[in-house]
Amino acid sequence: MRIQTTITKTLFLFFAFNMGSLHTIQAQLSPPGLGKTKRAFWSAVGIKRKLDSVGKKETMTYFGLGRKSDPDHSRLLENQAILVFNHEVYRNFAPNQQYSYAVSYRRQDNYETKAPYRFEGIEQEFRVYGRYAYTLRLGDQWKWKNTARQEFRKFYTADFSKADENFQFRTRLKTQLTYTLPTKTKQALALSAEGLFAVSRYNGGDKKWSKLAYKEARLGVYYLLQIPRTPLSMDIGYVNNLIKGYHAAKSGVHYLAVDLIWTIPYRR
Repeated sequence: MRIQTTITKTLFLFFAFNMGSLHTIQAQLSPPGLGKTKRAFWSAVGIKRKLDSVGKKETMTYFGLGRKSDPDHSRLLENQAILVFNHEVYRNFAPNQQYSYAVSYRRQDNYETKAPYRFEGIEQEFRVYGRYAYTLRLGDQWKWKNTARQEFRKFYTADFSKADENFQFRTRLKTQLTYTLPTKTKQALALSAEGLFAVSRYNGGDKKWSKLAYKEARLGVYYLLQIPRTPLSMDIGYVNNLIKGYHAAKSGVHYLAVDLIWTIPYRR
């Protein structure tokens, strides 16, 4: 038994009663890739902080936890999958335009690819990325947001030795359509589609580069809610992760995602 198992179970019980989302009703904390599995669960708690009085600058810091089933079972919470710590800075620099930059640490559990899918080891990742987003408003209730995100990912084993994959450059292109519901409280529905493309450098004798290639697609639908009379917002979503070459899950890996965000207003 690993100490991490006890820690993650405790964190999961905490999240199960404190889930929700990220922005006031503008976005959600999308789950990371949780590998080749059948079902997965993602949750995160975070703090969004306003940095000015006009709403042009803000930060988002969150801690997330993922669990997953074995590839041939549907037990959603069976195995620990990932721990994530992420910090991102946003700036709205022009009408409808935004850029952001972030640093992230991820600790992912790997398992054997064949039954009984025993625990194989830990992979650690340090990530930096930049993001550009353009939002087109279609009337009072519709919003169409398109995002380009470039990542640099560096990998290590559990003891910070060299991993098989040294580092990776990954490009993510995402489009999302959001409909604000005509209710007294702030509620919305969001549909999204994202494609991921990557090129990697590997450790080893020849240290070769891989070819730049399409890796996966993530299709999502989310319900977003600003909790009345509180600084909290939440979202509940479903994501279908279509992984290239993963024929065991022809219909994709199915994620349930629930997140909670506390917004701190600007103070001088």
